[in-house]
Amino acid sequence: MIRLFRWASTVLLVFAITQGAAGQARPLPSGNLNKTYERLLKQIDAIPMYDNHAHPGFADDTDVDAMASPPDESSTLRLHDDNPEFVAGAKALFQYPYDDFKPEHAKWLADKKKAAETAGGVEYFDQLLDKLNVETCLANRAMMAPYLDTKRYHWVFFGDAFFYPFDNSAQRSSTPDMGVYVPLQEKMLSRWKKQEGIESLPADLAGYEDFVRRTMEDNQKKGGVAIKFEAAYFRSLSFGEPPRAHAAAVYEKYRTGGVPTPGEYTQFQDYIFRVMVDQAGKLHLPMHFHTAVGIGDYFSLHNGNVLNLENVVRDQRYKNVIFVLVHGGWPYEREAALMTAVKNVYLDTSFQSEMLYPSQFKDVLKLLLTLFPDKMMYGSDSFPFNDVIGAEESMWLAARTTRTGLAAALAELVDEGAISDAKALELARNYLHDNAARLYGDKK
Repeated sequence: MIRLFRWASTVLLVFAITQGAAGQARPLPSGNLNKTYERLLKQIDAIPMYDNHAHPGFADDTDVDAMASPPDESSTLRLHDDNPEFVAGAKALFQYPYDDFKPEHAKWLADKKKAAETAGGVEYFDQLLDKLNVETCLANRAMMAPYLDTKRYHWVFFGDAFFYPFDNSAQRSSTPDMGVYVPLQEKMLSRWKKQEGIESLPADLAGYEDFVRRTMEDNQKKGGVAIKFEAAYFRSLSFGEPPRAHAAAVYEKYRTGGVPTPGEYTQFQDYIFRVMVDQAGKLHLPMHFHTAVGIGDYFSLHNGNVLNLENVVRDQRYKNVIFVLVHGGWPYEREAALMTAVKNVYLDTSFQSEMLYPSQFKDVLKLLLTLFPDKMMYGSDSFPFNDVIGAEESMWLAARTTRTGLAAALAELVDEGAISDAKALELARNYLHDNAARLYGDKK
């Protein structure tokens, strides 16, 4: 009896160990990885996308962004004009008949796009979404264009211009990049003033605050679904909280002239930023922030570090404000992902899906989707680089990189025994579509 008991105990122990091993995720995938990848990719390709961040438009449309690229900017390898993937995109979207972008060949593509622009109508950019199986696209633009269908392209307007109401000569001369950026912010502020029927700056800070709040509210009524900040290009994302009296003194001192010191301007901007956060909460208007490396020779990785926003997104006073970390904080994507532990913080992976090759992007997605997957969203950051390589090829590149990188990341997790096929596809649907649809209140 004792021997029988020992034998039974041993069998149960071995069974328990075996069962435990079967449920334990492995550090390496099995030999079926390629088959798993192909199986998942076929199903992932069928999932419609919700693009959380893009700049759709034709190459000569200056409203595709509130900024412009500085002269002689450097670009990463994959974004060079000679990347053959852009040719592949043109072939997939337009049946481009050539294998390169030699001038005599590229003219074919440029002419096709110019003809679509001349024809007008919303069909061209709607068809682009259809070809890529993208259901909805958030259009980050200075102003919306009549050729974008507002049922599918939802407007995200810009808020940085409110930081620059004074004499900005010192700001413009600080770097060659700022010499490009700041005049565009001044232009944007003038457009907001014209929209609100204001010819000159209000007489006091209270009047300026009212102007800012009304502009945000009116832009939301015009279809704006979020407000975007490119502040990382201009200053640190670390926003202080100066007393209102300090901001009022700066406004009074420089409203009619004079050049603020950097410290004075920062105090004013920090205060106005807090006004906008408060108003965004009242309007239930999500706030988007550029949180990745930027273009130009003078972009500060330190100032743009996503962790600079931590004091804002973790502030309990703003618990009803939705914060979206656009571009996912890259190269600080791990820090950005951990910040999404806060209930009202989300991120998207736009820009990464163009700059990184699928094999690199796969590793980013594998990390993000195993942290807080209900907070991760797809984004393309598509942009018209020139009259040949447009937002169209850019959007194609981001979409294909994302679908293939996502399938590869999930295939590894499935083959490692971490998740099932069903769980993989649930994560894929949430990331590609459902998380964003829920965030912005879409019914589908």
